[in-house]
Amino acid sequence: MSTLRFQALREASNRKPVHFEETDRKSTLFGSNVFNDKAMKQFLTSDAFKGVQGAVQYGTKIDRKLADYIAMGMKEWALSKGVTHYTHWFQPLTGTTAEKHDAFFETSYDGSDPVEKFGGAQLVQQEPDASSFPNGGIRNTFEARGYTAWDPTSPAFIYGTTLCIPTVFISYTGEALDNKIPLLRALSAMDTAATEVCKYFDKNVKKVTATLGWEQEYFLIDKSLADSRPDLIMTGRTLLGHTSAKGQQLDDHYFGSIPTRALTYMRDLEQECMLLGIPVKTRHNEVAPNQFELAPIFEETNLAVDHNCLLMDVMQKVAERHDLKVLFHEKPFKGVNGSGKHNNWSLATDTGVNLLSPSKTPMSNLQFLTFFINTIKAVNDYEALLRGAIATASNDHRLGANEAPPAIISVFIGEQLTKVLAELEGVTAGKLSPEEKTDLKLNVVGKIPDVLLDNTDRNRTSPFAFTGNKFEFRAVGSSANCSNSMTTLNTIVAKQLKDFKIEVDALIESKDMKKDDAIFNVLREYIKVSKNILFEGDGYSDAWEIEAGKRGLSNFKTTPEALKARASKQALDLFSEMGIMNHIEVEARYEIELEEYTKKIQIEGRVLGDISKNHVIPTAIRYQNTLIENVKGLKDIFGAEFESIAKEQIVLIKEISGHIEGINSKVEEMTNERKKANILTDAQEMAEAYCNAVKPYFEVIREHCDKLELLVDNELWTLTKYRELLFTK
Repeated sequence: MSTLRFQALREASNRKPVHFEETDRKSTLFGSNVFNDKAMKQFLTSDAFKGVQGAVQYGTKIDRKLADYIAMGMKEWALSKGVTHYTHWFQPLTGTTAEKHDAFFETSYDGSDPVEKFGGAQLVQQEPDASSFPNGGIRNTFEARGYTAWDPTSPAFIYGTTLCIPTVFISYTGEALDNKIPLLRALSAMDTAATEVCKYFDKNVKKVTATLGWEQEYFLIDKSLADSRPDLIMTGRTLLGHTSAKGQQLDDHYFGSIPTRALTYMRDLEQECMLLGIPVKTRHNEVAPNQFELAPIFEETNLAVDHNCLLMDVMQKVAERHDLKVLFHEKPFKGVNGSGKHNNWSLATDTGVNLLSPSKTPMSNLQFLTFFINTIKAVNDYEALLRGAIATASNDHRLGANEAPPAIISVFIGEQLTKVLAELEGVTAGKLSPEEKTDLKLNVVGKIPDVLLDNTDRNRTSPFAFTGNKFEFRAVGSSANCSNSMTTLNTIVAKQLKDFKIEVDALIESKDMKKDDAIFNVLREYIKVSKNILFEGDGYSDAWEIEAGKRGLSNFKTTPEALKARASKQALDLFSEMGIMNHIEVEARYEIELEEYTKKIQIEGRVLGDISKNHVIPTAIRYQNTLIENVKGLKDIFGAEFESIAKEQIVLIKEISGHIEGINSKVEEMTNERKKANILTDAQEMAEAYCNAVKPYFEVIREHCDKLELLVDNELWTLTKYRELLFTK
């Protein structure tokens, strides 16, 4: 009934901003609900504190006796803040987080002597049932057990009245069932490989940390309006809806004054983030109406990923208090910008150096160039795998449209740095003459900081861009868990740095080259073989697709195509060699991601069929009946003349009938294709069937529905329209 739509509009229009006041300064609140160093020093013994620090900084194992002391201190800290329950907080292969709450409560065998109990055994490991989580065939039914194990590198935190302990999740047979374990392994591999390369330049470097600063884009929609759209609730996006006459074409929302309700929500959210130690710093309007962004200060990658997962959960919960709905889908509305989660990635040493930030000395800049060029080489060699790492059903809608990067992975570095690489490409093979080395260091390498002063990123279509002191992986989708992209990126760069070290050492030992000569020689060859991945132009152009094909770059426009790289021989060999995942773990993830794609398209097809036949068609018939009654009345009044007088109404009646027939026939055809796809047993074949045989009907059915939206009386239309969803503040 259209009454639901108009009731939702009345509720949304009458909303007042929820009253909210900051309780203290951000710097005072920050980390108050986190078991951080400050809390540990207060509640842990000296030995227990040192044990946690050793695990965090050096990966040393915490023995069970020490774990008891840590658990005791953690429990006392939590109880002092009114906590009643604890949970192992983990990231199964669903893309979201999971938790099972247990009370700090035990009784003796006869039910007497109740106490608050939490020991090392409960802290270090739990045994949640793994049977209902995606596993990709890793376990049999009789091996349904899974284990969560404490990750001390990510501090425990309190949300509500629950102590949340970040953990990894493994199967009964020992394989990783989560997103955290491969990420931790990749970060460890990066640390090892990058530290070895750093020693060419600074012997004091003992650790290299991969850092991440994500940018979270999202839409805010009034809760009543969102609830009035079955497609938004069931799929996270609008499966139909005619574009609003006014969209984003005036660019008046971007960086504009933040609407009052949205700003109040952001302030409330930021306070929650401060308490949880999530260092959010930036907030602003994004390009599309009702689209926004927030971004934090850079953090160590594992912690940054945990914080982003936590943030997405907190955003939804805070939104409920403000009668709002957060949409993380990459393309919830057709015709306006989608949402991404730009992953800004860099490397930092324990001596305080950003390895992707140029300096004022030639030696430091040679170090910068080493990591800069090796990253480009890694992306060049594994571009298909990177594309697979960000492939999802929802991201398919976003890539290549409305300022989102294209599906072809390329690297943008700017005109000036391109010239620097051209200079380095001309380095003499073998040993460099003193004059050439001096000229190179003074006039090429030494001037990089000056070059970068005006090397701001102007290419918004690049999926992987260098932006001054970091690489920005823009193709990551807004609903994604960052771990997939970060595991892949850190693994390929770690592999590349490992190979680089082998090549440089071989030149030093077998060719009797000096270190700098060897480094320049290897980098020169990398520049030559990595040219194909560098692109400065328009990523949306047809010319780039043709050019990318000539260069041998992949152009996977759909998830089923892109995911093949995830289980390719190249991927299996890479992850196995680097100790990130074994073949079983890689292939399981491939199966899970295919199955997730299939299920999402399946759900969308069912919802679209339901809405079009149970909302759109009945509404269209109701309006058509009104027109028919009008024509009958005109005939009664005007007799034989009625056909000329009722000409437009008759045309409209026929047009509505045509769209109704189109919807009915296409929904039936789509349903039949779904039935055919459902009997397939191979995951890849089923995903391809849904992609190529089922999904194409979506746009055809939508076209008929959207045309009817323009024809049918606005008072009768049941579904909240784009102009209402996007412009109700």
